[in-house]
Amino acid sequence: MFQTLSPIAAQGGTRRVSHLSTLLRRCLGVAIALAAGATVSTTALANTTGTTAWPQKAVTVVVPFPAGGSTDTIARMLAAPLNEKLGQPFVIDNRPGATGAIGATFVKRAPADGYTMMVASIGVYAVNPFLQKNLQYDPAKDFDLLTVAVRAPNVLVANPNFPAKTLQELVAYMKKNPGKVSFATSGAGSSDHLTAALFWQKSGTDGLHVPYKGGAPAISDLLAGQVDVSFQNINAVLQHIRSGKLRALAVTSDKRSAVLPNVPTMAEGGVKDVEVYSWQGVAAPKGLPADVKSRLHGAIVTALKDAKMQQKLNEQGFEVVGNSPEQFAEFETQELKRWKTVIEQGKITAE
Repeated sequence: MFQTLSPIAAQGGTRRVSHLSTLLRRCLGVAIALAAGATVSTTALANTTGTTAWPQKAVTVVVPFPAGGSTDTIARMLAAPLNEKLGQPFVIDNRPGATGAIGATFVKRAPADGYTMMVASIGVYAVNPFLQKNLQYDPAKDFDLLTVAVRAPNVLVANPNFPAKTLQELVAYMKKNPGKVSFATSGAGSSDHLTAALFWQKSGTDGLHVPYKGGAPAISDLLAGQVDVSFQNINAVLQHIRSGKLRALAVTSDKRSAVLPNVPTMAEGGVKDVEVYSWQGVAAPKGLPADVKSRLHGAIVTALKDAKMQQKLNEQGFEVVGNSPEQFAEFETQELKRWKTVIEQGKITAE
């Protein structure tokens, strides 16, 4: 029943198997070589072009203030188009405290890999070094500055129940009641605090500083009548002004704001040399890979200069800047010098 192969046939079959095995080994060797070559070529291309596969995961956007303020608003407006353009979520992380110093220090210590960035205001970049002892970051050395995103003048607003209805009336009232009119600010050393201090110096008055941990809680207490007046970013209080919940007395720009055309400038109200713009800048930990820095900066500026984005920002009183990292660095140097002088002359402290 069973057929037995002859020795010659068996020997021939063995030779065929051996030949097939050799052929398979050669094919496998060629495949491995091709794969290795492709890997080497890809690596060589990456090394030649300097490109980095970024982003491959979510990017954390640190806002060193509470949710609801101007800086938080700008960060959230940027997050969506950055997500769309770069293909990964940009997640807002509010880290308030110490007028932005806590969040800024966190960013300084984060890896410079493009997965942590910061949207912060003038206080973080140009004021804190002159007010806070033992500051854990240096704004001029510890960050890769990307761009000044926007700027906007402050607006002096009052609770509607406050007796002064105009800037002139406020100055007269303060001179009769020195140190009694309360000024709410988003924190010691913030733009609104320094604006208030500058206003006191230029108007020959003296107010009561009431610092909060961010603009949102300051505005909340102003609406409730817990404090009298405040210098706030236009966008943060525009809806309250329009609804009559707050009264606008003056803007700190050199000309009237397009969104508040009936509100005089400080100079028009009789107080000169109080021209102040708040601004929000974007930065990352020092040492970003060049290609990551370039891509991130490009995406941010593209988002800011989109026509629909500009319209939304302008409607809220913001002016788009969107400058280069080099321009941001030069601007920061100028701001550091300016506010150092204001703080020293006013003997302003963080307490």
